Amino acid sequence: MHADDAHKLAEQHFATLVAALEAGRSDALVRYLETASRFHTYSFRNQCLIAAQCPTATRVAGYQAWRQLGRWVRRGETGIAILAPITRRRADVDADGDAIEDAERTRVHGFRSAYVFDIAQTDGDPLPTLAHDATGDPGIHLAALEQAIANAGVVITRMADLGGAHGYSLPGRITILESLTAADTAAVLVHEFAHELLHQRGDDRPASKTVRETEAEAVAFIVSAAISIRSSVDATDYIQLYDGNAETLRQSLHRIQATAKTILSALSLETRVAADHETSRVAS
Repeated sequence: MHADDAHKLAEQHFATLVAALEAGRSDALVRYLETASRFHTYSFRNQCLIAAQCPTATRVAGYQAWRQLGRWVRRGETGIAILAPITRRRADVDADGDAIEDAERTRVHGFRSAYVFDIAQTDGDPLPTLAHDATGDPGIHLAALEQAIANAGVVITRMADLGGAHGYSLPGRITILESLTAADTAAVLVHEFAHELLHQRGDDRPASKTVRETEAEAVAFIVSAAISIRSSVDATDYIQLYDGNAETLRQSLHRIQATAKTILSALSLETRVAADHETSRVAS
């Protein structure tokens, strides 16, 4: 598939999503959020491409990446086209007029088609399963989440009564009900942290309170699903993201994807640190 065709397919998938929301159906948006939770490291456009070509995909990787994991793509399988950036190194000039290349300073010059395959298209060694997948308990993720929030300069306060609310956030502070279960605590913290990142750090968009709440809840949906948290906190009807303007919806979905990726990246780092600390403690 040519890169231009991939761009068109992604736009067609987004148009289908808009049409479903205009018809009053939120299931298409929930399916997109489920895709985003599985492929949170991918861009919004590539998430659309994966959902359009293989809506049942659960884990994708390139041909060589699967081989490194001890699996191989079955003969005759059709790849899932995604868009990969074409980058070039930027070069500065030293005092003598010679170019100095900096590998960390790159510029995107366009996109090309690349192909990935779902795990269902492969055979080989089984992949390791994380323990929390079976229980839905946040476990070590909760402590990692709290540390990631603290690292962002946000203070967490617990209170016995919030007048019926599970939590709320003000710039630089999250207040949460102390009697929540571990899973509900994690989900509420992600929701309020999303508000901090999305809406309380220089956001001047004219979005309604309903859209902002739904954006935060969508981030919580993606993050919770990605780390297998099952929360009993009531979910928002995600159709409320759509206010009749497709471009506004696109902006919201881009922001939701980017914010969920930021939280999950921080969470992954903090989880590794916590796991290393626990291993060292047990060993000593």
